[in-house]
Amino acid sequence: MARSIAQIQAALVAQVQSDPTLGPLLTSTSVVAIWNLWTYVVAVCQWTLENLFDAHKDEVTGIIATQKPHSLQWYVTMAKAFQFGVALPPDSDMYTVVPPADSTVLIISNAAAIELVNLVRIKVAKMVSGSLAPLSSIELTAFTAYMAKIKDAGVRLQCTSSIADTFQPTIAIYYDPLVLKNDGSRIDGTATTPVKDAVNAFLDTLPFNGVFILNNFIAAMQAVPGVIIADVQSVQAFYGSVPPEVIAVQYTPDAGYMALDTTWFGGHINYVAYSA
Repeated sequence: MARSIAQIQAALVAQVQSDPTLGPLLTSTSVVAIWNLWTYVVAVCQWTLENLFDAHKDEVTGIIATQKPHSLQWYVTMAKAFQFGVALPPDSDMYTVVPPADSTVLIISNAAAIELVNLVRIKVAKMVSGSLAPLSSIELTAFTAYMAKIKDAGVRLQCTSSIADTFQPTIAIYYDPLVLKNDGSRIDGTATTPVKDAVNAFLDTLPFNGVFILNNFIAAMQAVPGVIIADVQSVQAFYGSVPPEVIAVQYTPDAGYMALDTTWFGGHINYVAYSA
């Protein structure tokens, strides 16, 4: 990265002053001293050269990026660039116009690329009313056709967009009776379901296709004001018709994200007033 003119000149001045021959001769501290002016001229020349080197490096890096084998991150970037209802230009893998934050066209809000045996799976989701949701069948068909056009030759893709994995925790909450009621609501009336809200917030903050870590979830529950002990007795998750998987340490959602089973939650959370 190019240095500033002031940085370059300061280095030149320091070198002149430390030189055993020039140092004793060039002692004027005036900014218009001839030797000082020459350091400025040389600094400007050096600054120009360093900026040219940076520009050349960026140009070469850009050329290499377009010619190297595409990475998983490239597939994620291209997935998010998909424009629903817009045709790709002939013989191109990029749209010529990018609409400014138009969610009816740029429908992919989250994407992940996972390398499996003999194929790459592309998981995608869109945002609906502030929550992640799967693409419609028409949207997924169009997205799959788009990815087939822009992918590397010979690479098999599996494009999926599924409803959230179902999240089912069983929790005993030992609460401070000075803060919470026996139904989990706050006495001061500022929140009716603070623990449930914390569960949803934790799931929402997980990165798309990120790993759910049980210890982090327990910590998030115990961070709720009024919760003394969050005894997470068991946690399980599932997708589709697959049997629930008990989460002992960590879990990666098949859809890329999870949603709380509110019916399950209501019957599997127990509030106990804490007494030391």
